[in-house]
Amino acid sequence: MQLGAFSVSLAVKDLQASKTFYEALGFSAFGGDMAKNYLIMKNGNALVGLFQGMFPNNILTFNPGWDESANTLERFDDVRTIQKLLKAAGIKVENEADESTSGPASFVVIDPDGNAVLIDQHV
Repeated sequence: MQLGAFSVSLAVKDLQASKTFYEALGFSAFGGDMAKNYLIMKNGNALVGLFQGMFPNNILTFNPGWDESANTLERFDDVRTIQKLLKAAGIKVENEADESTSGPASFVVIDPDGNAVLIDQHV
């Protein structure tokens, strides 16, 4: 199963303070918009999403169809295929992707410790 690019999506209290902190660690803004209360920070292959006021807890995020530079991959496992495989393995899926569609879609699973894992396909 190919999950695509991995990032950590952090629920931050102060976007500017978090941006400054991650810049000190060598990250630079790669995407997002301060005016919309989120930034995607990048350092090499590492991605950290900073989200102020969008969700209550941190989320592990995978992007099928993208590499770590948001380039579309030639071959990848569609989010709906991944969802079917996880359901077949007995994993409960939250906010299911509509399996009758194609293109961008997402779903969430919760790991045994309560961590949200977002599978978010943009292509």
